[in-house]
Amino acid sequence: MDYEAVMKLALERGFYFPSCEVYADAQAGFWEYGPSGVSLKNKFLELWRRELIRRDGMLEIDGSQIMSKSVFEASGHLGNFADPIIKCTKCNATFRADRTIAELTQIEIPESADLEEFDNAIIQNNIKCPKCKGDFDKTKNFNMMFKVGIGPEEEEAYLRPETCQSIFVDFPRLYKTMRGKLPLGIAQVGKSFRNEIAPRQSLLRLREFYQAEIEVFCNPNKLSEMEKFSEIQDVILRIQTDGDPVPMTCKEAVESGVVPNKLVAYYLGILTEFYEKTGIDITKSRFRKLGDKEKAFYAEVAFDFEVETTIGWLELVACNYRSDYDLTSHAKKSKQKFEIMDGDDKVLPHVFEISMGIDRSLYTILEHSLKDDKEHERTVLSLKPYLAPIHVGILSLVKKDGLKEKTDEIYLQLKRKCDAFLDHSGAIGRRYRRLDEIGSPFAITVDHQTLKDNTVTIRKRDSMEQNRINISELDSIVLDSTAYP
Repeated sequence: MDYEAVMKLALERGFYFPSCEVYADAQAGFWEYGPSGVSLKNKFLELWRRELIRRDGMLEIDGSQIMSKSVFEASGHLGNFADPIIKCTKCNATFRADRTIAELTQIEIPESADLEEFDNAIIQNNIKCPKCKGDFDKTKNFNMMFKVGIGPEEEEAYLRPETCQSIFVDFPRLYKTMRGKLPLGIAQVGKSFRNEIAPRQSLLRLREFYQAEIEVFCNPNKLSEMEKFSEIQDVILRIQTDGDPVPMTCKEAVESGVVPNKLVAYYLGILTEFYEKTGIDITKSRFRKLGDKEKAFYAEVAFDFEVETTIGWLELVACNYRSDYDLTSHAKKSKQKFEIMDGDDKVLPHVFEISMGIDRSLYTILEHSLKDDKEHERTVLSLKPYLAPIHVGILSLVKKDGLKEKTDEIYLQLKRKCDAFLDHSGAIGRRYRRLDEIGSPFAITVDHQTLKDNTVTIRKRDSMEQNRINISELDSIVLDSTAYP
């Protein structure tokens, strides 16, 4: 299914929708999750915690969304966190330079390229304003930080453009108080804010968005001393350097030098395992190794985890080896010490980052799971059962003859153990179809036979198979089938 089908599902079934859509002056790039979207997002994050955070005993924090100017001076964001923009001299419309050039000429220029490259491409290809055909002024950098003023004096501060900076500035305290040991993963989930020039395509390019970030602090002298590497050494990575992605095991990736060390390969491996469990078609994924002009300013080595969709390859996770850039920068700016003892060695840790875009991940899961079942004239959201917004729909065949009361009783039995939905009205076939479309793996129907022998009909979403079972079996069947792997 394509982007438009996912969009239709999102709007009609309460997954997500534009913020403040009743107002004409509502700004682009702000979207809100409805009940179905919140449920899916929470289950996705629970899987993330199970598969990554708890697996390695990582720490999780919840930092401030507003941070001081000094933080971003040290991090380099005030000086480097910018996109190239071009402005029409005739109508004053502003565009992202790299995207406009690519759309009009198919020429791809990395957003971090020198500004002269954009100017030369515009001149050589006679690129004009898409709105009025006017000429463009010279390319400039636009800093995407949201500036805020604190207190009556409006002291300068910023909404965080990524969640990781609080992890870096909190590292000395966390390492000491939590009795840290390298390698140490510290994670954070929350909202980040970027003043995007041209937000677009709902969840794919936002000004306010969710991130799940992990920063792994490690001893730079022990990057290939990963005891746990054997757990993932045979996991297949699809790595693209030049040309098409090449499948190779984590072990082969390290031995060939495509991945620099066991530590990086280990986290690429567990990330692959995680996304496979989300229901994304992992054969349509790749780790694309970024060139020097594509990498973030703080990255020594960078891989983007990308997944193919109907609108192209989407970057879901940025995997960056940040070396000691962040701790060195904050130590210099704050005049505080960030070195720690690793055994008998005093070291300034290096950092490997796994920065996950939650919104894009959820969109990709929806697209890869949404099916058009023409044979049975239905749309099916074939989510993994543990990710389904509704685990089970509980339906009464009719509302009379005591069936409503019995259905309510079963609903009360299940609603605190799983996500259950109660529905008494409408044709049973149409109710099944609505549950299929929202991804519910089970539907339970209460009918007149239920009152006689305490059995119900349980219907499976994907196969449409229906079986008669005793009410006493519901807990084990539904709960076991929707449990996390």
